[in-house]
Amino acid sequence: MSPTAHDAPVWTPTPEQIAAAPMTAFQRAVARSGEPGASRVENYPSLWRWSVDEREAFWRTLARFCGVVAEGIGGRDPWGDAGFGLDRMAPPDPALGPRWFPDARLNFAENLLRFRDARTALVAWNERGRRRTLTYAELHAEVARFAAALRAAGVAEGDRVVGFIPNIPEAVIAMLAATSMGAVWSSCSPDFGAKGVLDRFGQIEPRVLLCADGYRYAGREIDCLARVREVAAAIPSIERIVVVPYLLEQPNVAGVRGAVTWDEFTRVAPPTPLAFTRLPFDNPIYVMYSSGTTGLPKCMVHGAGGTLLQHLKEQVLHSGLTRDGRIFYFTTCGWMMWNWLVSALAAGAAVVLYDGAPLAPNPAILWDMAAAERLTIFGTSAKYLALAEKEGLAPARTHDLGALEAILSTGSPLAPSSYDYVRERVTPGVRLSSVSGGTDLLACFAIGNPVAPVWRGELQTRALGMAVEIWDDEGRPVQGAPGELVCTKPFPSMPVSFWNDPDGAKYRGAYFEHFPGVWRHGDWAELTAHDGVIIYGRSDATLNPGGVRIGTAEIYREVEQLDEIVESLVVGQDVGRPPDADTRIVLFVRLRPGVTLDDGLRERIRRRIRASASPHHVPKKIVQVADIPRTISGKITELAVREVIHGRPVKNVDALANPEALELYRGIPELRD
Repeated sequence: MSPTAHDAPVWTPTPEQIAAAPMTAFQRAVARSGEPGASRVENYPSLWRWSVDEREAFWRTLARFCGVVAEGIGGRDPWGDAGFGLDRMAPPDPALGPRWFPDARLNFAENLLRFRDARTALVAWNERGRRRTLTYAELHAEVARFAAALRAAGVAEGDRVVGFIPNIPEAVIAMLAATSMGAVWSSCSPDFGAKGVLDRFGQIEPRVLLCADGYRYAGREIDCLARVREVAAAIPSIERIVVVPYLLEQPNVAGVRGAVTWDEFTRVAPPTPLAFTRLPFDNPIYVMYSSGTTGLPKCMVHGAGGTLLQHLKEQVLHSGLTRDGRIFYFTTCGWMMWNWLVSALAAGAAVVLYDGAPLAPNPAILWDMAAAERLTIFGTSAKYLALAEKEGLAPARTHDLGALEAILSTGSPLAPSSYDYVRERVTPGVRLSSVSGGTDLLACFAIGNPVAPVWRGELQTRALGMAVEIWDDEGRPVQGAPGELVCTKPFPSMPVSFWNDPDGAKYRGAYFEHFPGVWRHGDWAELTAHDGVIIYGRSDATLNPGGVRIGTAEIYREVEQLDEIVESLVVGQDVGRPPDADTRIVLFVRLRPGVTLDDGLRERIRRRIRASASPHHVPKKIVQVADIPRTISGKITELAVREVIHGRPVKNVDALANPEALELYRGIPELRD
C-alpha cells in the first residue's frame, strides 16, 4: 500500500543540523524541566510519547521554552495545572469541555508584537515584485494607529472585525489591532463572490469590514467595491467599511455604506500607545470556516492560547524557525495557512507575504522572491509543486536558493514524484516537509521534523502533543495499513466552539460521533514503519470498488505524472441494483492545450495505475473535461462532482471558485451505461 519505493531516505539531517535545531534545544529543556516522566526522553520517539502521555507538562514546557508572554491570576503560575476535563474529548456542553491553563491571561497580538526593533517584520510582494517592507517597530506603530481608530469607532472586546482583503500588510495590521483589544478577527480572500462572503460574515455579524478597492491576479486587475456594496447592504451589523487603496491612489468609495479609506479611518483617532488586553487562555481570536460545499459553512471559533502554542510548536520545533529566519507561505487570507503564517511574528522572524498568481504572468515569480528575500522556509501546496514541475521550472539551475532550509507543502497529499522533483530540480539538500491538519484545528496532525530523515512519499512524523492514531473500521489502532486518522486525546487548539451552536450539537457531529468521544478527522491515512504518515485523501471521498477501499490520492499521484495531464479528479459512481450493486471508479482529466483524450492515452493511464497501484485502482471510465471545480480555498471538490453525476443537487455552489465547471459533469453520455 505504501508509495515509498526507495529503501533509503531522500534527506537525512547532518550532525551539525541536529545540534543547531530548536527541536534539540527543546529536548534538552524537557530533560532539565523536572516534569513527570521527562527523564525518559532520549530521542524524538520518546519525546513524542512523553508529549501525549504528559500533555499538561508538555504544553507548559513549550510555553516557557518559547517565551510566551502571559500572567497568572493572583500571582499564580500561568502555566500551572491545566483545567478540568482533559480526558473528555467530546463534552456534552462545550463550556464544560477540556480547559487549558485557566490561571493564564495573555493577549495574542502582544505575543506577535513582543519584538519592537529595526529587524524586518513583514515583506510584501505581488506579481510585479517587492512592494513594501515593515520593521517590527514600524509594524507596532501601524497596529497602534489602527487599534486607536477601532476604539474610536466603538469596537470592544468580543466584537468582530473582518477582512475581505488581499494578502497585504494591512490585513496583518488590522488582525493584530483587533486582537490586541480582545476583538475577534475573520477573513475571506477577494476572489470570493458576494454570496460566499455573505454565507460567512453574515453569520458572525461584524461591526467593521476591511477591504481593498481591488486586487491583481494573473496580470488582470479585478474590482472589489461592487461586491463590497452588496455585502454591506446585506449585513446591517456593519457600521464601518475601511477601504485600502490598492489599485488606485484615490478609490471612489461613494455609494458604499459607511466607507472611508484607510488613511481617513486612522487619521481621526488621536495617537494612543498600543495597549494589550490580557484575557483567558481560550478567549476567541479567530472565526474560521469550513468549505461550505454541503450547506452553510461551519463557523469554527479558535482561542488565543491554543492557537499560539500550536503555531509556535509547529514553526519553531517542527519547522526549525528562529529569529534569523525568513518564512513564506503561498496563501490567501481565505485559507488557514494565512493565520498560521502570520503567527511566525511571535518567533521574531521576517514574514514574507505574496499576493497574486503563482505562475502567471511570470512562472518563476515565487522563486525570484525566494532568492531575493533569502528565504529560509518556503511554504506552498502540493498542487503548486506538481504544476511547477510540469512548467519545467528548475530553480536549482536558475536561482540562488542557498539560504533555503525547508520547503513545506500542504493542501493535498504530496505525490512521491514531487520529492524527487524538489531534490533534483529545486534545491538539493533541502528538507521537504509535507504537513497535514486542517482549519478545524488551525494546526497539523502530521508534520515535519528537522532532526529525522525524510522518506519519499511520507509525512515525517506525528506532531508533538497530538495523540494521532490510525484506526480500522472497528476502532482498533493499525500500522502499515490504511484507516481513519483519529486523535485520541484533547489538544489546546480544538475549537472553543462553533458559532451559533449553543448545545454543541454541530461540534459533536463534526468530529465525535463516528468513534464516540474520539476526534475523527476525516482523512484516510496510514502509519508507516518509519512512524511517518501517508495521507490517501478524504475518507468521505474514498472509493470502494468491489468492497476494496481506496484513497483518491493513490490514483492522483500516478495519473498526474503523465505529461499530457494538467490535473485530474476521481470519484466513485454507483452502478447496478442490489444484490449486484457496486461502485466503479470514474477518472476525469484536464489535458494540456491541444491534447485530446484517445484510446491510446486511456490505455497508458490504466497501465500506469495498474502497475504502480493495483488492478483495483484502475478506473472503469476516463473522461476528458475542460475544467475541474474547486473550493474557494483551491481544493478540488470530489463530493460536489459525485453528487452531480448521480443527478443529486449540490447544496451550496457558492462555496466554489468556479461553480460553472459543475455543468461539465452533468449528463455525460459515457457515464450512462
